Amino acid sequence: MRKRQVVLRRTEQASASSFTVVRYGECQKNHAAAVGGYAVDGCREFMASNGEEGTTAALTCAACGCHRNFHRREVETVCECSSPSSNGA
Repeated sequence: MRKRQVVLRRTEQASASSFTVVRYGECQKNHAAAVGGYAVDGCREFMASNGEEGTTAALTCAACGCHRNFHRREVETVCECSSPSSNGA
């Protein structure tokens, strides 16, 4: 089983260092839209096809064959802030 693809985007600020973690969850493509219905394929998470990062092959899900944009996007911003230490005085 392959793990989820994680895309890290780092942004530097003057007082804190933070980065954004983007994960792609279950596929939400409606495969029955052409016939007026609603059906998803049940793919639970995006697994990148074999390909270099930045190519079209890396944007295709190996499990369902859909583009990455059809998968639910989960964004988490993580802050690595350095808080002032309290010495209890």
